[in-house]
Amino acid sequence: MSLKAGIVGLPNVGKSTLFNAVSNSAKAQASNYRFCTIEPNTGLVDVPDYRLSKLAELVKPNRIVPTQLEIVDIAGLVRGASKGEGLGNKFLANIREVDAIIHVIRCFEDENVLREEGAINPVGDKEIIDIELQLKDLESVEKKIQRVEKLSRTDVKMKAEYDVLMQCKLHLEKGNSIRSLGLSKEERVAISDLFLLTEKQVLYVANVDEASMHTGNKYSEALKINAKAEGADVIVMCNNIEAQIAEMEAEEDKQMFMEEYGMKEPALDRLIQTTYKILNLYTYFTAGVQEVRAWTIHQGWKAPQAASVIHTDFEKGFIKAEVIAYDDFVKYGNEAAARENGRLRIEGKEYIVQDGDVMHFRFNV
Repeated sequence: MSLKAGIVGLPNVGKSTLFNAVSNSAKAQASNYRFCTIEPNTGLVDVPDYRLSKLAELVKPNRIVPTQLEIVDIAGLVRGASKGEGLGNKFLANIREVDAIIHVIRCFEDENVLREEGAINPVGDKEIIDIELQLKDLESVEKKIQRVEKLSRTDVKMKAEYDVLMQCKLHLEKGNSIRSLGLSKEERVAISDLFLLTEKQVLYVANVDEASMHTGNKYSEALKINAKAEGADVIVMCNNIEAQIAEMEAEEDKQMFMEEYGMKEPALDRLIQTTYKILNLYTYFTAGVQEVRAWTIHQGWKAPQAASVIHTDFEKGFIKAEVIAYDDFVKYGNEAAARENGRLRIEGKEYIVQDGDVMHFRFNV
């Protein structure tokens, strides 16, 4: 599965600095001028998971393979982007391709970092991007309404689609995002071909100064209150500190640096894990002498679908899955002991995979 999270925000809020910190395969240019990131930079980031380390400790495999998320650093957006201002069209096209949005918002004061929007105002900055995305979605919805309106008068299916589109139109016109409309799975079919920007889940990053990295500040608190109203999470972090940690190669150096700043773990770990969560993803594991590996699936997937992320042939020829819950595997220490104690289950095609399952698939070639 290739899942993407796009880092967005106004110019000079710390987007590229954050990307440099989270990406382990690419570096974006973090410069103090607008639009330095013109083409979207893409990198892969490992999803931190203590369970993978624990399984590896027990199995002692030849290699450990974590699951990953693809992170995309997208050019800074400005007011009027929905009408093509700045790099608006490029920005909107790039964001349309991601599965979730990491919205970085400036929550620090620094006269050396340019800002054209006046006084620091995280809620106002958030609303600038919200409005631009809503306007672009409104344009997409209105175009489709024009296409289906006539057909809806004689076609029952088109009438249902038209009704959903009108709901979306009214919702957007009130300044709301589609993700807050609460459409059912069946209703979302009507807009699935539009790839609406405001339907995507959002995680907000309050980029604070070094002194506020543990406690937050008045700016991050205002953002939290605003985000809570839409049911969204906010991660408070100092992007500059996180970038410094990420640049250190020696684990000892990282630990000493974090101890100096009173950190138990990088805030990036929480950021990545929360992004994983808002995408409604689960992890299952395969554990053997050759490798212990984490695999990403969507919540609710059945065993054959889960097997397909290893290889499509596994889904086509699926026979059964041998399953041990993570806690049972750890309790008994290995697969053989779990089997002996009746904790290894044989599951069929209808089994819904649970987060943390340790699995082995049987299939016909």
